[in-house]
Amino acid sequence: MIVKLTPLEVVNALIPLNGWQMNEGKTHIEKEFIFKNFIEAWGFMSQIALIAEKMNHHPEWFNVYNKVRIALSTHDCQGLSQNDIDLALKIEKLASL
Repeated sequence: MIVKLTPLEVVNALIPLNGWQMNEGKTHIEKEFIFKNFIEAWGFMSQIALIAEKMNHHPEWFNVYNKVRIALSTHDCQGLSQNDIDLALKIEKLASL
């Protein structure tokens, strides 16, 4: 069973996540990444897709040219779970390479 994080757990989990924040409705965490061009943005998304598939936890995302906006939430608990935090941490690791 997937457990929904408490508001305090979310606040603490966001500390190491550079630039990730709750959306206004507090339903998901989100961040926008900007790259040099479309190819770099698409490559980033492709790497995330492989990780997400292994985790069986998939992001909601939007891509226009060199921008990728990612939103993470867990439908099974109708909010944020540790799966969202774990995926965000992996995304941050990729972004820092």
